[in-house]
Amino acid sequence: MNASPRPPAACIIATRESRLALWQAQHIQQRLQAQGLQATLLGMTTRGDQILDRSLSKVGGKGLFVKELEAALADGRAHLAVHSLKDVPMELPAGFALACVPERGNPYDAFVSNHYARLEDLPEGAVVGTSSLRRQVLLQHLRPDLRIEPLRGNLDTRLRKLDEGQFSAIVLAAAGLERLQLAGRIRMQFTPEQMLPAAGQGALGIEVLATQPHTSQAQPLAQQLQAALQALSHLPTWLATAAERAVSRALGGSCSVPLAAHAVWADAPDTLWLRAAWGDPQGQRPLVQVQASAAITTLAQAQALGEQVAQLLRQAGAQV
Repeated sequence: MNASPRPPAACIIATRESRLALWQAQHIQQRLQAQGLQATLLGMTTRGDQILDRSLSKVGGKGLFVKELEAALADGRAHLAVHSLKDVPMELPAGFALACVPERGNPYDAFVSNHYARLEDLPEGAVVGTSSLRRQVLLQHLRPDLRIEPLRGNLDTRLRKLDEGQFSAIVLAAAGLERLQLAGRIRMQFTPEQMLPAAGQGALGIEVLATQPHTSQAQPLAQQLQAALQALSHLPTWLATAAERAVSRALGGSCSVPLAAHAVWADAPDTLWLRAAWGDPQGQRPLVQVQASAAITTLAQAQALGEQVAQLLRQAGAQV
């Protein structure tokens, strides 16, 4: 008698429960299933989702969005966690690893307003909402006359606050709006010359335990998951974001540092151009902007380029 076929392996994906986070997790779920790996979602609320009355820089930083998901990985409730890469701390806790960075979406920032088509159209003293120190200092550089006010909450909450009239405009990541079919809310997309993106913006990061369980039951799934994640990984995105994240890591790696870093591939073979900017939230020092390029084919080379650019920022006056 022939043995019955082995049922398909199934993995569990930990994710935040915001609409955008669920879209991102479902996107990875569908791509894993296309690789023959069944996947289900484990929705979770993180501390970063719960604390909405204070800026992230004052309550613990980006790690507030990932700790609960990492706990689910550690105790075996989930096999992988899907994050917005810009929310992933620059140094992961011991025992965890970034296993995959898929191809990046739109990395740029979007100007969203119900009454004004461009940042230049805002009247003097208009109130603009943002959750990011980076966006704050870059907005102050572009329009020092504006009032920049904190804006927390998920994407739908931020849009609701705009629609209620609390702000003349808000600045959001274009990728999130596009993923939720809200690109029509974008009145203007900032160029990198106007507003350099955050490290990793527009990309996803997939986190796993650094050492998967080696029981006979868990091993086949771990091997299938590793193979599926390798198929999802996009090396040009991983190298570019590794360079960006290395800048942030070298300068303290937290959302309390008003830092931008963005890398693009040049026409020359394997050449990565990395730009970075640092601003003073108090407006006492001018915006610092630097750039460098190098031939990049490995993660180590990408990280070295990021460290070089971080040193250029320090030499130009950036303080952390």
